[in-house]
Amino acid sequence: MRDAQAYSEATEQPRIAPVPLSHLSIEVGHFYLNDITGDPERVQAEFRRIVPLVAAFAESARVEYGPGARVSTCYLIDDYFQPDTDPAEILRKLLNAADAAGLTIDYLARESGCWQTSPFADGVPSGEAIPIAEMVAARIVAEPAPPETGRRPPTVESGWLCNGRRSSEHEKAMAMRDRSYQPPEEFGRREHSIFLDVQLWSKQVVAGRTETKWSCPFLAAVWHLLRLGMLRYHGAPVVVPQQWRGEPWPRRWHEVPPVVQLRPGAAPFAAYKTLSMLPKRYIGIEHAVRLVLDHLDLDDDVVEQVVAAGAADEIPVAVSRKISERLSHLLLDGS
Repeated sequence: MRDAQAYSEATEQPRIAPVPLSHLSIEVGHFYLNDITGDPERVQAEFRRIVPLVAAFAESARVEYGPGARVSTCYLIDDYFQPDTDPAEILRKLLNAADAAGLTIDYLARESGCWQTSPFADGVPSGEAIPIAEMVAARIVAEPAPPETGRRPPTVESGWLCNGRRSSEHEKAMAMRDRSYQPPEEFGRREHSIFLDVQLWSKQVVAGRTETKWSCPFLAAVWHLLRLGMLRYHGAPVVVPQQWRGEPWPRRWHEVPPVVQLRPGAAPFAAYKTLSMLPKRYIGIEHAVRLVLDHLDLDDDVVEQVVAAGAADEIPVAVSRKISERLSHLLLDGS
């Protein structure tokens, strides 16, 4: 991991550019890439089931924020773990299924864009790659378990983050001294612990070089930060949605912009709050996401900017400074 100082902008004092914000960003399901290519009829059926749910939550937003409530929809493609697939085939089948089901997807995003991305201008990559995942990892503040024994490396070295004190099961007993087993313990628990230990990344050697492989929960946490408009690079948004004008899709994922705006005139991609409609199998990942978000030291200027934007909106929005409180989920059966 790079040092957190590599991403510090405190001495430069750059202008923090605002991002346009909707009231609500709705994530409309998630499928493995093999599902999209191998069973598009099931994808279409699931999208058809989601259509009335989107309408219901959009109406709920209008009740809360008024008839002018801004609601956008998005879908995340998990190309990070299957980079050798054909985006042209996958996106064609996905969007055809959405159209057939009557589901409007305003924004399409790539999971690998939560790892790193190059700025796009006029639909093509330009400029240096932005190490988004490393930026977020550098802002993790783990909670040390007192007394800290030093037996387990810190998160920045180990790639693991937990919400409490780990068990003593894997700690070697000191020479000539017995140690009794100590179970894991959640910090801030009420009566009993719900202990969670999440792997954020792993290291692997590729062509003689050590590379970081980011975990699905960590990339999902970055995805939520993008949807909430919380990330900047030298004061500028790390991604800016690119308009899609119906041109053929590229055959390589890195040639697809990190966030593509599919519908002209759509409400902004980022929002004060997010709702993710996901299969129940993602409940563990979303639990891990909340843990990661609760351990981030986010840029205070960005937090204050979003809070102020909510207060100044046409219908004021109370934006929580605790980022995980701006997330909500709808877990779907049978998908």
